[in-house]
Amino acid sequence: MKKQRLIRLLFSYALLIFMTTIIVYPLLWTVGASFNPGNSLVSTSIIPANPTLDHYKELFAGKDSLQYVQWYMNSLKISLFTMLGTIISVSFTAYAFSRFRFKGRKNALTLFLLLQMIPQFSALIALFVLAQILGMMNSHWLLILLYIGGLIPMNTYLMKGYMDSIPIDLDESARIDGASNTRIFLQIIMPLSKPMVAVVAMNGFTGPLGDFILSSTILRTPESYTLPIGLYNLVNEVMGASYTTFAAGAILISIPIALIFILLQKNFVSGLTAGGTKG
Repeated sequence: MKKQRLIRLLFSYALLIFMTTIIVYPLLWTVGASFNPGNSLVSTSIIPANPTLDHYKELFAGKDSLQYVQWYMNSLKISLFTMLGTIISVSFTAYAFSRFRFKGRKNALTLFLLLQMIPQFSALIALFVLAQILGMMNSHWLLILLYIGGLIPMNTYLMKGYMDSIPIDLDESARIDGASNTRIFLQIIMPLSKPMVAVVAMNGFTGPLGDFILSSTILRTPESYTLPIGLYNLVNEVMGASYTTFAAGAILISIPIALIFILLQKNFVSGLTAGGTKG
């Protein structure tokens, strides 16, 4: 028995080390490339022999072809408003599906489940035509609405499952005391759902920061670009590709994500585990 436990323990540690290496190794290469001189990845190394901050300085130099600060602010604007809109819309829809019984409820939940299975790129043509009809090409607000709409189905399922685990006796006790559905939602359900709200907030913030397909369909001018589009253009130029500058820009993207995760970490971890076991 001791030998079997030792084998299982060694296997577990070997698997953890292997997965950690797969995750950390590309990150270390990206960090190393951002400090390497030159523009090519051929001569880069994880530990640069002559580290330089030139690539980071280039990002903030304000060149016409590299509007990194503008792209950064555009991405933060879209991500923050998407996060807020997702929290509000998902909270209402999840509360309705969790606490009320109405005609078409089961069909709507099934539709939400089916919508999660449809690839995002399958609707790109329709969204492009819609943006042109509405005259909202290059509109960040249209992009925000599209992101919010795309995040509602999956996050509604997550939050509904969590709200289902909150005893309905709390609602009934509050109604006896004269509380309305709105007051129950704001003062009882939402405070108890903070862990899942943190999960929804994280999903709403990180989704737009990593999206390229949808944003590149709607946004067509350099001043309206988000970071994924702008950084892609750095390595898409045949003669002027700058992989090391791209690496520096990619590293800076992680700063707001890390800050949001630190702020939501306590609730985020408990909400993520609860969402997988409750409901």
